[in-house]
Amino acid sequence: MTWLHLVSYFFGGAVLANAVPHLVSGVTGRAFQSPFANPPGRGLSSSTVNVLWGFFNLVVGYLLVAQVGAFDVRNLAQMGALALGALAIGLFSARAFGRFHGGNSPQGS
Repeated sequence: MTWLHLVSYFFGGAVLANAVPHLVSGVTGRAFQSPFANPPGRGLSSSTVNVLWGFFNLVVGYLLVAQVGAFDVRNLAQMGALALGALAIGLFSARAFGRFHGGNSPQGS
């Protein structure tokens, strides 16, 4: 395993985690921010666009994790890289999109 495999697993984790909000919003019929909205990342995209974007993220995540090296869920370094990627995009998304959905304000405010 090379360090490039770990980089691939990190970004694979980020892309897989990014698929979740788009797929959930899409399949529940809710509009959500996407790179295709106007303005990108701020405006809302349709639920159909979000399902397609989420599915694309799943495919890219699969390619980055399952098709690079020999990913093993029991390997701490590999799972750690994937988890750190998912955590990084999760924290970034919480901060970036929380301002649109009330997620950055303290509870009770």
